[in-house]
Amino acid sequence: MFQRKPPTLSSKEAAMQLLSRRDHGEYELYQKLAAKGYSEDDIQQAVNFCLDHNYLDDLRYAKSQIRQHVYKGHGERRIRQELNQKRVAESVIEQALEEEPQDWFELAKQAAEKKFKGVKAQDQKEYAKQVRFLQYRGYCFEQIAYALGKE
Repeated sequence: MFQRKPPTLSSKEAAMQLLSRRDHGEYELYQKLAAKGYSEDDIQQAVNFCLDHNYLDDLRYAKSQIRQHVYKGHGERRIRQELNQKRVAESVIEQALEEEPQDWFELAKQAAEKKFKGVKAQDQKEYAKQVRFLQYRGYCFEQIAYALGKE
């Protein structure tokens, strides 16, 4: 059976190494350190150290996630869901969305134009397919109606 060897770096060093590559959420960092085999106490000390020194910031992490998802063409609902799965606090998500304002209607329209190349749906089945695509991307019905030109 495969035996995990004990970590060679301290939990703080491992946390710093992970954070040097990209921002992580508090929960995400906790999970990654746990997967590397660190004890609960070591992980908590490392997370607290990173929080105290401002290396770890859920608001900064949420804002960077919003920018990444907007670049991919995702809507507000999808972004909220992803951040909730990564256990970012709802108040932090709200603040990040306020500080990273987006025109979700225009983003939905851009996503639809990119995917469907500006071609309007010819029948109900095709329209439903376009709606499903935009729903999956995280847009609400008003944004989808605007994007597909059915105001």
